[in-house]
Amino acid sequence: MNAVEIRNLTKNFREKQALGGLNMTVPVGAIYGFIGENGSGKSTTEKIICGLIHASGGEVKLFGRDLTDGDVRAKIGVLIEAPGCFKNCSVWNNLMIQARNLSLQNAEERVREVLQLVRMEGAAGNKYKNCSLGMKQRIGIAMALLGEPELLVLDEPINGLDADGMRIMREVLTDVAQKGCTVIVSSHILGELEKVATHYGIVRGGKMIKEMTAEELEASCRTYVALQTGDMKAAKALLTAKYARVEEDERGYLRVYDDEKAENIVAYLYRYGVVVHEISTAKIGLEEYYIDLMQGGK
Repeated sequence: MNAVEIRNLTKNFREKQALGGLNMTVPVGAIYGFIGENGSGKSTTEKIICGLIHASGGEVKLFGRDLTDGDVRAKIGVLIEAPGCFKNCSVWNNLMIQARNLSLQNAEERVREVLQLVRMEGAAGNKYKNCSLGMKQRIGIAMALLGEPELLVLDEPINGLDADGMRIMREVLTDVAQKGCTVIVSSHILGELEKVATHYGIVRGGKMIKEMTAEELEASCRTYVALQTGDMKAAKALLTAKYARVEEDERGYLRVYDDEKAENIVAYLYRYGVVVHEISTAKIGLEEYYIDLMQGGK
């Protein structure tokens, strides 16, 4: 069974079409990385899944049941934009208020559980307004987890976090998934998303253009040879004449994307008097794969 199945989803805001026949499949237990440029339809799709806005057309099923089913809607936890917290209340009191709103019988026990899960048990007495951005994001996730959802929808939860905040967020998402909760998470920080996601969906212009597993991404990512020489201008001219795709990366290294052994490239350049100082073989990551896909694989 899939946690989410979407077919031909459309959404119009007056004259503007936000979604134009989007299809999406999220397996149960997945950490689904939802990727796309601004305005591609990610947040609109997430809001439709959560019931915050209504679709113009198409079908949305959660755990095999229609989105309008009240029982299945109760299985969703959501953090879109900022958590709805009282800034002068403590972290503990904010969570207790939400627990009472959900009519949880074991409110205090459940609040302690989610605080521990999001690594916030030591900050329960802090006022919300005094918490860092990363702490506030984790408080929002804790609130979304109070009702023990089977599907957690997160919109940009790692944006703006420092390195330590991102590390903690990765650990939290992994622990949530290990407890049996399916996670849909959108982010522009693709390098971080790549460390936790088990599945990906890439959207553009309101349509899904690619869905794949982490294993399929690994198999699809191009291998390249990166090198630095004493004469980079001459090296680039020589490599461009021989190989189909040669690019300069952000570090100033030349990358050869053809299926070629590093030693053959070294020998080729040496033949023309260009000495290679440094060379390595690697694979592109999710971010480069995404950019490549957006450019039509050119």
